[in-house]
Amino acid sequence: MKFAVAPMVIALGMFGTPVLAGDTPANPDAKVYFVNLEDGAKVSGPVKVVFGLSGMGVAPAGVEKENTGHHHLLVNRPPIGEGEDGADEFIYNIPADENHIHYGGGQTEAMVELAPGTHTLQLVLGDLNHVPHDPPIYSDVITITVE
Repeated sequence: MKFAVAPMVIALGMFGTPVLAGDTPANPDAKVYFVNLEDGAKVSGPVKVVFGLSGMGVAPAGVEKENTGHHHLLVNRPPIGEGEDGADEFIYNIPADENHIHYGGGQTEAMVELAPGTHTLQLVLGDLNHVPHDPPIYSDVITITVE
């Protein structure tokens, strides 16, 4: 997989050690969702992904502002909380790698290079330290096919 280099470099540079959740509160009615993709979609690459958010606002990583967060795109991995780290995924910062793409600049859309084939995607809102909020805000997992 190829991704935009800048977000990955920025995200990788922000993590030296895991950050414990600061229990950043979230609006319990907040929702994060895919605006332009739905489960079962067939698309061509690069894939444009538009991030939707209601009930909260977007702020870049490192910015402490109530009721805000920034987007993370989980690619080809189990749903958050069901990965190899289980519930710990809700209390530590989201890693930055090919399966966890950070949009810490406050981006609300991205062009993502995915190889032809079937892929799973999930959005997770992270706080200023890339940690899911309390309660966590994440989308359903969708499956898309890149033709």
